[in-house]
This record gives sequence, structure tokens and C-alpha cells, in this order.
Amino acid sequence: MPMDSELENTFLTGVERNKQKILRICSVYARDSEDKKDLFQEVLINIWKSMSSFKAKSSIDTWMYRVTLNICLNAQTKLIKKKKHFVNMDSVMLSQYEGPPLTEEENQRLLFLRSCIKMMNEADKGVLTLYLEELAYREIAEVLGLTENHVAVKIKRIKKKLLNCIIEQS
Repeated sequence: MPMDSELENTFLTGVERNKQKILRICSVYARDSEDKKDLFQEVLINIWKSMSSFKAKSSIDTWMYRVTLNICLNAQTKLIKKKKHFVNMDSVMLSQYEGPPLTEEENQRLLFLRSCIKMMNEADKGVLTLYLEELAYREIAEVLGLTENHVAVKIKRIKKKLLNCIIEQS
């Protein structure tokens, strides 16, 4: 187990490197910006509390994604039990598009895509979120505790579902 200063340095470095990705994952599971901030804070607290148990079987980044997803899914489960609407896919990475202005047709396709994503089950949303964060299949597999093959199959099925959904809506 590393010394406290080494542990703190690992924590700070990992958070700095992964802050934006963690925030985007929190966005997927938050109802609004306040929930996103609360979730992010809860994730950081849990990462810090768990740092001493990090065994380096995977990278610190992969481990942080796993903790983030667990916290977000737990928070979602608590809210579902309270029968509150929770997932706000409008805040997912797709809404944070920063490229050239979109044409009307591209905007329409983006709206269809968002609508289709909203209808996905939570497990698929988690896989899609990590895929959109450009994690390698190996990393997604580590985060979710799946095999790399299983991740590849899930992503292929998710893409097919999204395509079919978009075609149905257009």
C-alpha cells in the first residue's frame, strides 16, 4: 500500500486526467446540472475512500470509470425506488457537440439519435457511454467486468438497435 502522499498524488493525478470523462458519465445519469455536481462529488469521495483498496490489476483510469459507473448506477437505483425520472440523455456527450454548425438534416438525425438512446436499457447506456468516451473494448470490458468479445457483441447490437430506431423514426 502506498504512503499517504503517494496515495494523494495518485488520486489527484487520476482525477485531473479523468475529470471530464467522469463528468460526462455523471451527466448521463443526472437529471440536471445540480444532480451532476452532486454525483461528481459523490464519485470523488468514493474514489478517495477506495484508493487504499486499488490493487493496480487494471489502470487507475479504468478503475475510476468502474467506480464512477457503480456510484451513478447506485444513485439511479435509489431514485427509481422513489419513482422519480432520472436519466437525462440530453446532457450526454452528443449534446456537447462543438464542431461546425449542423444542417437541419443533421440536427434532425441528432434528435432521433437522442430519442433512441433515451429508450435504451441502463446496461446498454453504460456500454454506449464508455464507447463514446473512446475507451478500447479491452478497457470497457475491464470497467464492466465483461469479456472483450462480449463488449464487441454488445456494441454491435447497440449500433444495430440505434440504426433500426433511427430508421423507424425517420
